[in-house]
Amino acid sequence: MRQQNRRFTRIRILTAGFLLLALTIAPQPSSAGSLSTAIIGMFPKNVGEFTYADLKSARKFPWFPQLREQLLPSRFRDFEKFLASAGVDPNTQVDEIAWAGISATKTSGEEVVGVALGSFDPSSSEDRFKQQKLPMIEVHGYHLYAFGSGAGANDILFTFIDSNTAAFGHRPALEQLIDVRTGVSESLLSNDLIFGLIGEANGNGIIWGVLDKTYAHLAMTQLLPEASQFAQASPIINRIRAMTISVDAGSGIDAHFQAVCNSPDDANLLSAGMQGALMMRRYQEAQDHPDLAGALDQVRVAPAGDRLKIEAPVTQDQLLSLIKTRAFASPM
Repeated sequence: MRQQNRRFTRIRILTAGFLLLALTIAPQPSSAGSLSTAIIGMFPKNVGEFTYADLKSARKFPWFPQLREQLLPSRFRDFEKFLASAGVDPNTQVDEIAWAGISATKTSGEEVVGVALGSFDPSSSEDRFKQQKLPMIEVHGYHLYAFGSGAGANDILFTFIDSNTAAFGHRPALEQLIDVRTGVSESLLSNDLIFGLIGEANGNGIIWGVLDKTYAHLAMTQLLPEASQFAQASPIINRIRAMTISVDAGSGIDAHFQAVCNSPDDANLLSAGMQGALMMRRYQEAQDHPDLAGALDQVRVAPAGDRLKIEAPVTQDQLLSLIKTRAFASPM
């Protein structure tokens, strides 16, 4: 049960920032909003979700400092503490971040691994880590420093790939990333479904992501639980194959996502169920949360072949109001 709760918490952290419908680097740094294949290829093949955020561009918006505390995964905040202890300012020296989730198994909980792109001084930072006597594990020549004992299941470890690239995550997942780097394991580039969908999402927003079947199902169920009340919608949600998400920003936020359904018929039926669920949700929120109700008014749902497309624009005023109420905050 604890593993399941952690997974739902991660799903909420991810999808709250992206969809807004719920409303409740050696490789060189990539261009704004786009991640190079060299960076994507650092990740292991078996990831179930893949997420990218262009922090440098996002920092230009006045609402971002407030939103980032609710949006970014808690493990990234542990990573930021690592950087700060090494004399690195995450708010100015980390330009981009990509992270991935590996689904829980019978023997282990969900694992997270990420890569940060920016400007680092590995030698100076490692000297500081040694002075602080942080636990260090060597894997294929890489020095993994532990935030914690290094032996705990939830401990986050950190390593420099080069002066532009830092990696962090749970030890098994981070070791998988290093195995990919050294040619021992297959990379995400060989995952036809996820890598193919990354190609669609890459470059289409300051934040974008891809979810596999497991993550997409959990996301849809949690984002709009009202949809499961429609008899035809629930089995279709269980058959969703994947999901892509992108978020564009300006004065407000414009979120786009597509659920990859099992067939065009599924997309059509799910569209009808989602529209009904949106109406129900808007009615429920109208009196107590008018800003949320107003945002739901702008959501558009439409089928397109085997895809269900949803657009969710949110104005700056609506966004600031929702941030104030901590609508995007993790419950943990």
